Amino acid sequence: MRKHTRERLPEPDHLTRRWKAWELGENKPSKHYAPMIAATLDTVTTSLFPPEARSSEVLAATGMDTLEIVSRLQASDVDEATLRAVRITVEKLCGEYAYGNPADLLTEGRSWLRRIVEMQEQRLSFVQRRDSLELAGWLALLVGCVEYDVGDRRAAEATRKAALSLGQEVGHPGVQGWAHEMRAWFALTSGDYRGAIAAAQAGQAASSTHSVAVQLHAQEAKAWARLGDQAAMRAALDRGRELLEALPYPDNIENHFVVDPAKYDFYAMDCYRHVGDDRLARALAEDVIRDGSDFDGRERSPMRISEARFTLGVAAAQEGDLDEALDQGRRAISAGRTSLPSLAMSSRELVRALSERYADVPATREYVAQVRAITAQG
Repeated sequence: MRKHTRERLPEPDHLTRRWKAWELGENKPSKHYAPMIAATLDTVTTSLFPPEARSSEVLAATGMDTLEIVSRLQASDVDEATLRAVRITVEKLCGEYAYGNPADLLTEGRSWLRRIVEMQEQRLSFVQRRDSLELAGWLALLVGCVEYDVGDRRAAEATRKAALSLGQEVGHPGVQGWAHEMRAWFALTSGDYRGAIAAAQAGQAASSTHSVAVQLHAQEAKAWARLGDQAAMRAALDRGRELLEALPYPDNIENHFVVDPAKYDFYAMDCYRHVGDDRLARALAEDVIRDGSDFDGRERSPMRISEARFTLGVAAAQEGDLDEALDQGRRAISAGRTSLPSLAMSSRELVRALSERYADVPATREYVAQVRAITAQG
């Protein structure tokens, strides 16, 4: 804790008693101590100590159903209530990215994108035109992400460029930043780590005040980790953590284009796994699985949880526990919602760890063949 503050802290014995009381739940750290504890554990404050009331769903009541919204969009004039309903619909779709059926998301996302484009032919005020183009930008980002998930890389890149163009046209740092983030993600999963760093830094320059900058720092850190530069990796993670600490807790953490504290832990997990810090990577993986699951065990973030299981599998393989490594690996590839490029990248390290230690074991050969069959689809 002393390393993460310039303030004078109590003597070691006194501070140790406080720490034990916090661990036992006897009291909650004050706003003074909470950021220091989070920094000590390589995370952010709201990941450890979230606000009492967490808004986990988009507003359900728009006052209109889909048919009414479409009818209003086709009218000669578009009022503010219609635009508000469209915005809520777009946010709902972005919230379904983590678990929704990719084919359904593509169909619905493209359909709404087409409706918003058609709306540009109607009589709109300057503000309405700007807002509608921003919404088109968010939808293009969503569609591009899903296209990449299912292996349609060419379409995903074209859609990403369209989103960037829309973001630049309306001067929206969030849309621009996420378009650069997608480019960094595409490069990272393709093994172009220098390209990922360049894309992440370009995005940071375009959106330094927007929350997407946190994720751009995280993508940069992941690329530095794969290049073996731990100092640059930790510096990028620290920049992202410090920025996230300064941001308010998001209203809707279900939205894919919102950076919540749990997502930051997810990125840090990837970095530490790749540089061989299995102890910290395992701890973060367990946090990711817990934070991405409901009390009844339903997975709200199956793709994050899948990568967390790969992390646990790598740690188990390094420790000599083949059964645990294979169990975690099988659970990782059985997730209902996957991103083929991300799954290929995440599974690569577990396949390498298993092949190095247990190449002659039939169960290993069977699992490796299963992974390669799945990732070949992308």
